[in-house]
Amino acid sequence: MTESSKKNVDSCRFCWMCRHICPIGKATGQERNNARARALGLSLVNRNALGLAEVIDNLYECACCGACTKECVTGWDPMLFTRQARLDAAMEGVLPEYIGRLVDNCLETGNAYGITEPEDFVQMEIQKHEKQEEILLFLGVDARYRAPLAAVNAIRVLETAKVSFTVLEKEPASGWQLEYLVSAVKETKEQMTACAKELNRFQRVVVFDPQDARICKREYPEWGVELTAEVVTFTAFVAKLLKTGALCPQNRNLTAVYQDPFQLARELDETQPAREVISAYAARREMLCHGKDTMWAGNLLMREWMPEVMLLVAADRIEQAERAGADAIVTASVSEYASLKAVKQDKIRILSLEELILGE
Repeated sequence: MTESSKKNVDSCRFCWMCRHICPIGKATGQERNNARARALGLSLVNRNALGLAEVIDNLYECACCGACTKECVTGWDPMLFTRQARLDAAMEGVLPEYIGRLVDNCLETGNAYGITEPEDFVQMEIQKHEKQEEILLFLGVDARYRAPLAAVNAIRVLETAKVSFTVLEKEPASGWQLEYLVSAVKETKEQMTACAKELNRFQRVVVFDPQDARICKREYPEWGVELTAEVVTFTAFVAKLLKTGALCPQNRNLTAVYQDPFQLARELDETQPAREVISAYAARREMLCHGKDTMWAGNLLMREWMPEVMLLVAADRIEQAERAGADAIVTASVSEYASLKAVKQDKIRILSLEELILGE
């Protein structure tokens, strides 16, 4: 482990400052799910009291959402040592079996789910936009393979605005899943480089999933991956379509709160475009912990090994929406939308930003 990571471990193992903001620890009520518990475990590994394999499961109970890092007034970064330890586990061959299986899927099929083709109705929509245009709509693995209606709705929003765009039939992986699972291995950069090469064929790339947007806009430059295409988040692109009159909003008679994706709010400093869109279609309120202080609502990847916890995390956000006096949560994240929809409840409507626009 690097000296920087060791310093973060030793500083975090005695501190509980961020326990209230950890979405998983808050949902489960278990101390082991907080940054301090991971630091304690890794401090024992660093002192040769435990092997990395003995604490590795705990390291995959972290969403890497950055809430702890954002909250730390002393500047420590629990995500730094979490990602470092995952990398070490990959290099030492001590990844949990359930993670190793997902990594193998990423390498073999380009996505952790091991799916090779989108559903037929998604493929039909994609084929309508095979022609090379200046703008590429990059859907991402979650929309293509786990939330196909989201992919179709994203396409329909741009069609409604009469945008000429391309959707790739064979879309490369952006690298975000491998980056989350095992961090900075050479295979992660190989995926990023291959994806950038494909994106660079276009002048502008509208990235639908915030997870891909974060990787393309923030991680590619840090990893030395050249991206010459202009990368725009789907939320920012849609907000501009509203401003130019390409989309004509209609009142949906809803009071809605926005579930900020942490990738946009904390890592790309984008909080306003989606709010501008929501305000054009509904009365808007705010939940506790919003904007850069957002609390994550779960994701599809972690649902592969922590499905019950993902339900708890999402249920907590639904409760916050109810407390805010809203009757709908609007999301701009494919994963968080799927997580929120999985909770059985009838008090709060769960809408994607695309559904709000399309009136569905």
